[in-house]
Amino acid sequence: QVQLVESGGGLEQPGGSLRLSCAASGSVFRIKSMGWYRQTPGKERELVATITNDGTTNYADSVKGRFTISRDNAMNMVYMVYLKMDSLKPEDTAAYYCNAQLSLGGIIWGQGTQVTVSS
Repeated sequence: QVQLVESGGGLEQPGGSLRLSCAASGSVFRIKSMGWYRQTPGKERELVATITNDGTTNYADSVKGRFTISRDNAMNMVYMVYLKMDSLKPEDTAAYYCNAQLSLGGIIWGQGTQVTVSS
């Protein structure tokens, strides 16, 4: 099994920056890709960014040029994925969830971390 734990959310002013981290542990060899999604009350969860094992990235149009997803290779059976968020806007306010897609099927979600952008 794979476990995901997010950290790094919080309150930031418009134009500021935050970095989210996601630690994947357990059967990390099964991970094909990882990503970040976000959700606001009353709306569906939406893709923010993804990164595959070969480093291919994909971004939602709303965050292109402002957010950067990156990863560290697994060390001590922990695999890290980061989301650097720059030029934050109030509309980036949401609960952010880390996601892992596994070989042979399966999707794992983290517990989420809140990001609030407000002056």
